[in-house]
Amino acid sequence: MEKIYSYKTGELESSLADCVKSGVTELSVHDASIADDKGKLLRFLKTVSRDAPELFVSISVNPKNLDADVCRACMNINCSIEMAFDPSVSEAKKNHGGSEILHFDKKFYSRRCASLNNSGLVFGIQLSFASKAGDSLKAFCDRLNFTVEQYPNHIDFPQTETSDSSLTAKVSGTFSAEDIRYARNLAFACRTFYSAGRAVPWFNSILRALKMPASKFFSDFSEWQRVNNCDFKSGFVPEDAPHEEIEKMQLSFLSIKFEEKNLSSLFAVVRDIVRLNGAFSRVVSDGNELSIETEYNPDDLLSPESMDIVSFHNDVCMEHCSVQLFLTDEGPDYRIV
Repeated sequence: MEKIYSYKTGELESSLADCVKSGVTELSVHDASIADDKGKLLRFLKTVSRDAPELFVSISVNPKNLDADVCRACMNINCSIEMAFDPSVSEAKKNHGGSEILHFDKKFYSRRCASLNNSGLVFGIQLSFASKAGDSLKAFCDRLNFTVEQYPNHIDFPQTETSDSSLTAKVSGTFSAEDIRYARNLAFACRTFYSAGRAVPWFNSILRALKMPASKFFSDFSEWQRVNNCDFKSGFVPEDAPHEEIEKMQLSFLSIKFEEKNLSSLFAVVRDIVRLNGAFSRVVSDGNELSIETEYNPDDLLSPESMDIVSFHNDVCMEHCSVQLFLTDEGPDYRIV
């Protein structure tokens, strides 16, 4: 059960040990005074490492503070870094009509994500749309495509999850009401397929095989959700659905997309990759042993070769396997039985 508490920064740090003693296992910290101040951030991370090393901490961080020092400190604790990918108002340019065009610094954000990925850290990205003058649907789709390419563990859209008035989508000359509905549906499709679907290990490989940008993929999936009564308007909450249910949705939709692209021959590889990674994620989250059947050897499916689905299909021989997955002290593992 989630509980929300308000602390002053010093009070939170001094209360960490008590949180653990009271049975708290996960803590989300959304404190601008910590996120925006590198010194306070490092002090907080070191306090977690000293007083509550077993606590899982989800912490908001200003991307400007994600340097080598912060990454090293994060590596000493069990955490997820949360940061926003925001277009810049201060660097906004003017188009020929005189309205503002927001600037989005891809190089800046890609360097931050590369540091996190190279450090083996878990991180999530927050994306907003139509909340700043000059934003457009095209720009939002471009940010979404870019974000997926950075391999975040999850992508959050505060506008579809919170009533924060500062994030309210506003109709403008560059973002119509229809555009806002389209963006909302994209966001919900991403929440369902990518985040709740735990798709980060394989999603970019799927896009490359289909030769589709993420925004087009999510647009098509949002239509699939509408037809199958699990879209934004239906009241479906992807975070509340069992992962097995989301996985079935993923595979049903992927089967359609690969058939549309005349790539049905690749689907056996896709199905194995999705099911094997999904099973691993459930072993970690639930702690239970699982058994699945695969058409390819799991050693091959978990190798770097599987990142290129077309080449994998062409070069790797099928080998039906019964795979048992289980949790060890070192993490999840498997055996062929």
